[in-house]
Amino acid sequence: MLPALFLSHGSPMLAVTPGPAHEFLAGLGAALGRPRAILVASAHWETAHPVVNAVDRNRTIHDFGGFPRALYDLRYDAPGDPVLAGQVIDLLGAAGLQAGIDRVRGLDHGAWVPLMLAWPAADVPVLQVSVQSGLGPAYHLELGRALAPLRAQGVLVVGSGSFTHDLSRFRGQGQDVPEAPDVAEFAAWMDTALREGRRSDLLAYRHKAPHAAAEHPTEEHLLPLFVAMGAAGPAARAERLHASTAYGVLRMDAYAFR
Repeated sequence: MLPALFLSHGSPMLAVTPGPAHEFLAGLGAALGRPRAILVASAHWETAHPVVNAVDRNRTIHDFGGFPRALYDLRYDAPGDPVLAGQVIDLLGAAGLQAGIDRVRGLDHGAWVPLMLAWPAADVPVLQVSVQSGLGPAYHLELGRALAPLRAQGVLVVGSGSFTHDLSRFRGQGQDVPEAPDVAEFAAWMDTALREGRRSDLLAYRHKAPHAAAEHPTEEHLLPLFVAMGAAGPAARAERLHASTAYGVLRMDAYAFR
């Protein structure tokens, strides 16, 4: 059975800039194989309640500004799967989560940037489910648990965010500048808690992890991790697949939950 994944997507420039995270993602598809479909909970789709996109063909959403022209020329028009989207809605409803369908939306860069690197042929059906950024980790763990049955059907559940995400600290520095100490301390605490299965501590990371509010001024980029954790079930173990830092402040870590 496929694991559930948490992937850090960092800056949209990840799609075109060589580096450790780019290279990791470029090898991920070969390592995992071809799933039947991919369901992404992306930090860049925030709604009041869960919404699933149900389209025959995804359009590529360039939901960012001020980047080089080459980035806007990229397309990842993967097929959708409206039937599977209906099943996702049913699973969420059975878990007591009010959910809706969006029959227009395509893929934001939290979905298409990592998937373009991992499955560049864009031939695997892709769906997105939105996050509810004001409802916290425990809620998103339950959202993930509702999606767990999909894994037995060959659906890869992906939470796409960023292990740290304070963009106010980006000042045009190079991708390979030294990592800030507080970033390293936060990431080390999170990694230990994940590997040791300290779920209650992780759910309370905002109060227990060092520098948590500094690394995540808002929570939307870490909440997808809890979706992935929940989708792997209550006994799931975390395995770190990748760890690196971009621009000294963005941790690009990735985890598999099995």
